[in-house]
Amino acid sequence: MNFSELVAQLAEAGVIGSFSADAHLDIVNVAAIEEAETGSLSFIEGDSYANYLQSTRASAVILPDDELLQQQAQERGIAWISSASPKALFADAISLFYQPYRPAPGRHPTAIIHESATLGANVSVGAHVVIDANVDIGDDVCIAANVVLYPGVIIGDRSYLHANCTIHERTQIGVDCIIQSGVVLGAEGFGFVPSASGLKRMEQSGCVVIEAGVEIGCNSTVDRPAVGETRIGANTKIDNLVQIGHGCRIGKNCAICAQVGLAGGVTLGDGVTLAGQVGVANRAKIGAGATASAKTGIHRDVKAGALVSGFPAIDNALWRRSAALYKRLPEFYQSLRQIQQRLNQDS
Repeated sequence: MNFSELVAQLAEAGVIGSFSADAHLDIVNVAAIEEAETGSLSFIEGDSYANYLQSTRASAVILPDDELLQQQAQERGIAWISSASPKALFADAISLFYQPYRPAPGRHPTAIIHESATLGANVSVGAHVVIDANVDIGDDVCIAANVVLYPGVIIGDRSYLHANCTIHERTQIGVDCIIQSGVVLGAEGFGFVPSASGLKRMEQSGCVVIEAGVEIGCNSTVDRPAVGETRIGANTKIDNLVQIGHGCRIGKNCAICAQVGLAGGVTLGDGVTLAGQVGVANRAKIGAGATASAKTGIHRDVKAGALVSGFPAIDNALWRRSAALYKRLPEFYQSLRQIQQRLNQDS
């Protein structure tokens, strides 16, 4: 599309200003700043990428509200758009050039749909889908091939369940959710209690509730509890290969990265970020806005807004100092031995 048309379509998303010396400049795709070609739109956010402005072949860039960068782009003849959040605006620009595949409404002849199930308008049901009794599916929902919906499942409008998902009984999925391939929602939690004869099975009679706008990555699992519910708050984003244990309560707008594991009964406040491979112990509570860096092991409660790292988790600043000293431990040990030897000689 023409650059001026692009600016007009993005204006509502937060454009501060723009420049183009070529009134007929056409933008044909979007690309990373280091890979962009003529006709590409890219973006720069953060000092580590600012140097690419001198070498990029992009025809247009989204820049921060930085007059120096804007002047450099102008001197190179690169059209620019300024924004307080360049990456967020770039995300809006991508949607102007690319729309993900979404199948047309209809029911594949191999799908098995129970007579008591209710399907809304414009629902797409793929090949070999199984929809069991009393399932309630909203309007404009997409259910890809091989998805299995157990009895009593509820799916909100416009949600998309990708291939090979399994949604267990009484699970509720809100509107505008995306459930990626291989996800299992509402399976039995790890509910076993010690008894005289060994581990005794505790039936998991609870359910899973997924609120509006949640996205869950491939092969992740959310378990149902013995009683009550496991709840994922609105607009939370969960990466691939994440385990959410039974009875967890996840707040709104959380980001949970790949291979995170939450034991049963964990509570996350709103806006919590857990980086890759974080582990959280049974019933730990993490306050709103807290962040745990990669591989952190959380065994007790974390205060709101805290940044923690390490195993077991400690304040990130303390962990960084400790990590810097770790590689010097052999040197410290050798110094300690020398001091001990001198003390022994003196005695």
